[in-house]
Amino acid sequence: MHPADNPLVSHPQKKGPLKIFWSKVRKATRPLIESALALLPIVLVIAFFQLIVLHQPIPRMGQMLWGVLLVLVGLALFMRGLQMALFPIGEEMAYNFVRKGNLWWLLLFAFTLGFGTTVAEPALIAISEEAARIAASGQVIGSSAEAQNSYAIGLRLTVALAVGVALVIGVFRILKGWPVQYLIIGGYFAVVIMTFFAPPEIIGIAYDSGGVTTSTVTVPLVAALGIGLAHTIHGRDPLIDGFGLIAFASLTPMIFVMAYGMLY
Repeated sequence: MHPADNPLVSHPQKKGPLKIFWSKVRKATRPLIESALALLPIVLVIAFFQLIVLHQPIPRMGQMLWGVLLVLVGLALFMRGLQMALFPIGEEMAYNFVRKGNLWWLLLFAFTLGFGTTVAEPALIAISEEAARIAASGQVIGSSAEAQNSYAIGLRLTVALAVGVALVIGVFRILKGWPVQYLIIGGYFAVVIMTFFAPPEIIGIAYDSGGVTTSTVTVPLVAALGIGLAHTIHGRDPLIDGFGLIAFASLTPMIFVMAYGMLY
């Protein structure tokens, strides 16, 4: 008897066209559903305080709903893009550099990756321009457009340089297997000391710079680089050694921006 005719043999049932269609729809809409669930608490909090606590109607309801929809779609596309491109390419390049066996090329790649992604970071661009405007209004710098632009560009390049140096230190740490906590504690100790000597006008900007650098563009590639290195190097645990680069990228800008404030 042919196996196909044997009633005792189970055979996988072929999916019909309708089931295949709904399977593809669920797969395509999953990022939107996940993004909606992530945004739901924010929407509920804003609606609660606006309607229940403040007893005020939500202004420009149509415009706000359209904005929420744009954020929802953008977040879903961004998360999908991370999974498809940024994480895989970061891990693949880390693997290729280790296989090439040239330490200097790896360190140069880490520096340029940190510098380039930070310069392009939208949050850093926004905070630099705002810092320049506030500094001009407080007469810390000139009020001309040229002076504000120079201050903003200098701040961006300083933070980008700091992140580049941070990745070099972080990659070297992964290669050597140094414990991350000692370097982080030492870095924050330096931040505390510099706080006493930096101009008061730059301290708040320096602390905020550590947060805005680790945002949309920088974090995925930096995390992928660290995890890829830890996966590739023999004897390294991705859970222990693969993470920590983002902490360096948050720490060093505070040191560099305070030094920038002292020298500016």
